[in-house]
Amino acid sequence: MHDFDELAAFDAVMATGSLTRSAQEQGLAKSTLSRRISQLEARLGQPLLRRQANRLIPTEAGLLFHDYCQEMLALANRSREALAELSEAISGRLTLEVHSTLARSWAAPVIDAFLTRHPDVELTLHTREHAPNAPDSHCVHVWVGELPASGLKQEPLGRLTRRLYANPDYLAHHGEPRHPRELAQHAWIDLLGTTHEGLTLHHATRGCFQFRPPCSRLRVDLPVLHMDPIAHGRGIGVLPDWLVAAREKHHPGELTPCLPAWQPEPLPVTLLYPYGQRPRRITTLLEFLRKAAPREWQPQEALV
Repeated sequence: MHDFDELAAFDAVMATGSLTRSAQEQGLAKSTLSRRISQLEARLGQPLLRRQANRLIPTEAGLLFHDYCQEMLALANRSREALAELSEAISGRLTLEVHSTLARSWAAPVIDAFLTRHPDVELTLHTREHAPNAPDSHCVHVWVGELPASGLKQEPLGRLTRRLYANPDYLAHHGEPRHPRELAQHAWIDLLGTTHEGLTLHHATRGCFQFRPPCSRLRVDLPVLHMDPIAHGRGIGVLPDWLVAAREKHHPGELTPCLPAWQPEPLPVTLLYPYGQRPRRITTLLEFLRKAAPREWQPQEALV
């Protein structure tokens, strides 16, 4: 019968070629890692590693055994997950990657509530500026905007309606535009990659207007950095209504709609996750995120 601590020690050194580095990654003393590998070699009756220059490399027996070692470790992990499915409590590690638009305003409080409800879960939260395109069995994504093709299942969570916004003092000083063509006379605050090819504004009765924003003196790459200069009166820009409403609760009167009858297309909010059977902790997180999607993200006809 193999000791899985010994197997994990051997697999770690095979990955790095270094006892020191592997011990650091495993959070173990170097002597503990070395002893476990020695015990495994004694159990097998053959050396698995040999030193070459400053690295540990596998012997012929080590190369052969490593494949079986990885299979045994994977099987042990799957068996733990299968047993966890029988328990009401969920545990283990999760990774949630969220578009930066929602990271602070939505994801942070949602994840705090999730961890409070499931104290045995370890969750890593990442923000993203680029759409995910590679499946990861332990990772869930929430993306804002259009998505390229990927190997992930895509589930709509809602959509963020948007409008043109400005600070009331800015409009009082520079005049309020009455038609989108007058926007060219105003300072424009650009979120990188969103309006450089033009912006289509829709009106319920007057059709569409293709607006090409003027050159922006300030261009930013994060939504929070986009909202601040607009709120501080630097110019006009496109903002999601839901984020503006959240800001207005703490800073009332900083932002007001500009040309409210003319609106850009809403931004879809999409939940992405791997196809196929998923660990229970992933399923639980997905259900939690679905329920946490604000009512305001849903199309108005769905709210009736």
